[in-house]
Amino acid sequence: MLFKRLLLSALSATVALAPMVASAAPAAASVSQSEAEAYGGPHLVVTVVVDQFSANLFNQYRSRFTGGFKRLIDEGLVHANGFQTHGVTETCPGHSTVLTGMHPTHTGIGVNFSVNDATGEGRYCLASEVNTLAHGKVTDNGNVGTELLKVDTLGDWLQVQRPESRVYAVSGKDRGAMNLAGHNGRAFWFTEGFGLTTYLRPGETAAERLAPVADFNTRFPAAERGQNWKGNIPYCQSLAEDIEVVDGTFKSVVPPSNTGFSGSPSLDEETLKAATYLLQTQRLGQGEAVDMLGVSLSGTDKIGHTYGTQGPEMCEQLMRLDAALGDFLSELDKVDGGVVLALTADHGGADVIERTHARGFPYAHRASFEVVDQANAALRQQFNLDFDPLQRGSSGLRIVDTEKRVLPEPLRSQIARAAVPMLDGKGDFAMVVFRDELLQDPIVDTIQPEELTVRERMRLSAVAGVSADLMTALKPGVATGGRLGGNMSAHGQPWNYDRKVPIIFWTPGAAGQERFMPIRTIDIAPTLANIIEVKAPAVDGRCIDLNLGETQACPVE
Repeated sequence: MLFKRLLLSALSATVALAPMVASAAPAAASVSQSEAEAYGGPHLVVTVVVDQFSANLFNQYRSRFTGGFKRLIDEGLVHANGFQTHGVTETCPGHSTVLTGMHPTHTGIGVNFSVNDATGEGRYCLASEVNTLAHGKVTDNGNVGTELLKVDTLGDWLQVQRPESRVYAVSGKDRGAMNLAGHNGRAFWFTEGFGLTTYLRPGETAAERLAPVADFNTRFPAAERGQNWKGNIPYCQSLAEDIEVVDGTFKSVVPPSNTGFSGSPSLDEETLKAATYLLQTQRLGQGEAVDMLGVSLSGTDKIGHTYGTQGPEMCEQLMRLDAALGDFLSELDKVDGGVVLALTADHGGADVIERTHARGFPYAHRASFEVVDQANAALRQQFNLDFDPLQRGSSGLRIVDTEKRVLPEPLRSQIARAAVPMLDGKGDFAMVVFRDELLQDPIVDTIQPEELTVRERMRLSAVAGVSADLMTALKPGVATGGRLGGNMSAHGQPWNYDRKVPIIFWTPGAAGQERFMPIRTIDIAPTLANIIEVKAPAVDGRCIDLNLGETQACPVE
């Protein structure tokens, strides 16, 4: 569709909104008054990130979608070969790439959880030492904020250049909302027994920060107690089966035994209702400003972890998400200022590994870390230690003392270099590399992401002081965990089933188009910036020519 042309109000070139948190990205220049008045593009940018929505899953259900996904396919520019380019494919790093245009090695968000080297205590990817939570309790991941995000987002660039623009984001997870809202936007996420919460910087009040969602929260308790699973989709019901896993029989049925709100299709339905509420009450895209709305849908990830991707649980999740997304897109049709939407995923994911094994991939199995035990024994003897120096974490191996604090130099590096040949390519490890040495590797051109070596993929995830001392990649089809009632399946590896994601650009009523060449999630931010005529700083991604309506072509490199 041709975007409706509305004039922006005059902007002063000297007025800028400085980020409340300093970042490493250079500030983008403000637009001039004449540039602002000439703008005729969309007045609302919507970014949807479906957590753990692999390209495999998108393609598997593509013919079954009848709602929002079908509309995006019919009217959107569909890149089925999208990539999270890096190797540690977790939620926080993946989200950090989407609106920054930067690899995790540059965003500073290398993993979901790391460890404070000095204290041995866990550290969340978006932890804050100064903020509190608006609902008044320390829940979920503790006190959070955007201080550890080292770069700015598209929303931050926008608000510097057009200070009257508003940026909101909503999610089932704090890290989904905050990475999309950026440093200066307003991020809201669900917390049990309360509804949508956010973080408070020093001097801010809960009443002020929660004001945009206060009325929405009054209806949340009833939604949280509602019927979270329906079990009324015949095709989904046909996928039910019993699977023998590590600690018993997993009954893959709908409704499942675990029926809580946060691990059900209701989570994403409520998140899209919250997004619609913000759209309507804040009149996003309806004025002269360009506004942004981020929507991170966490249900697919939580259901994928708990039940896998190939059972009736994921089937019902995707069918209901498809319907809810359709309702949301219908609301976007009503935005007079015009809308451009980008949809992608923060990472992919694998199925319950025992089901994968039974379905023709005999190499699929639960990981054994016997080689780590063997390496610890050898290292104890070689370095005359009375403790095991290698400690397994979620994303690699740390080299620590008995208090889980990182060992001092030069002992740490000596142990790391001795351990790598004991582990690299051994047992279930496809690769083990010393982080400090990996950080010395150059960052290669990632324009063809499927051709990157495993080491090159892992380099894009490496962050000093955040990534594990020994960064590891398991062999394809090998998974950790596997506990009934807990995580039955996983992601986080550098293989395409965890890296490959759909990327769709859409505006209402446009002609659909299939684009088969690979693009990256880091390309989304500069592409959207070009559409809304925002000057972007230097980023890792590139602008993609979309040819949507009257949008301008990407600058010639």
